[in-house]
Amino acid sequence: MAEKYRRKKLFKVKDWTELSAQSSWRMFKIMAEFVDGFENMDKIGPCVSIYGSARTKPDHKYYKLSELIASKLVHEGFGIITGGGPGIMEAGNKGAFKEGGKSVGLNIELPYEQNHNPYIDRDKLINFKYFFVRKVMLVKYAQAFIFMPGGFGTLDEMFEALTLIQTHKIERVPVILVGKTYWKGLMAWVKETMLHKENNISEEDLDLLFITDDAEEVVKHINAFYATSQLRPNF
Repeated sequence: MAEKYRRKKLFKVKDWTELSAQSSWRMFKIMAEFVDGFENMDKIGPCVSIYGSARTKPDHKYYKLSELIASKLVHEGFGIITGGGPGIMEAGNKGAFKEGGKSVGLNIELPYEQNHNPYIDRDKLINFKYFFVRKVMLVKYAQAFIFMPGGFGTLDEMFEALTLIQTHKIERVPVILVGKTYWKGLMAWVKETMLHKENNISEEDLDLLFITDDAEEVVKHINAFYATSQLRPNF
């Protein structure tokens, strides 16, 4: 029925400039990254993923807090997963490494900026070319997500984790924002605009988040959750 209202083409349709064969070979490279990631990560056991800015310096309070949180979680039996780079990622790996816990780094190959930090277990450093493959590994094996202050990448990972839980694509796990002052403005916008003004989320969606400034509260929140839940991969 709608077809009769469709306009005749009075324009030239654009086409791709790259050869389709390149896409075929890329598919096998992507598959290889998934296989390598799954085979390595399956052996490590329950972990917590820590996210945050690559630009945070070692003398910053959030670097020190990330290191403390990681060290405390290691003593609870969890491994620590980070994106493998500097800043908050380094702090998370450092806290795990110094305490003798499992320190996992999922490093991304970039044309600038990121080299892996020195606090990753040698057998738990995995390098990725594709961001989306790396993101799957950061999510699949995390028994909790901890978001320290960060930039666009941190926000991207946070909202993706919340979306996956909200839509039941992964199991519900703790999602923790550390740094009440840092996250205050964003949370105000989420509540006032997304929830109350536009009705784009539900009131119960806010229950997916736990916000704190305290390392001990992070650990207590995760332990309380797993007092009644099983430790298992998210999908």
